[in-house]
Amino acid sequence: MPGLRKLGAEGEDRAAEFLLQHGYSIITRRFAVRGGEIDVVALDGEVLCFIEVKMRTGGHEEAADAVGDLKAGRIIRAAEEFLARNQETNRAIRFDLVTISPDGPRLAKDWFRMG
Repeated sequence: MPGLRKLGAEGEDRAAEFLLQHGYSIITRRFAVRGGEIDVVALDGEVLCFIEVKMRTGGHEEAADAVGDLKAGRIIRAAEEFLARNQETNRAIRFDLVTISPDGPRLAKDWFRMG
């Protein structure tokens, strides 16, 4: 398990750097609540983005396929808690995915929607 945590942290570091290069402003990383976690919370202009990061040794599709409905539900629960704690009721939000593969990082904006 420590190897997976190290790989996950490396992927999140690379994703955060990639997002900064693409104009995002990082608010927090590894936002965790009971029953859910968000790898990166950032602003893309005025849009609040909840970003899942997946790093794989294969292709981007393999990484994207690693996130199913259960994981999406956990991300949504964590996002709802983040919004409540920070009184963010009027801001547009979006769920993005950053996949990291040997080809480099790739960003999928508006990867899924709540509800």
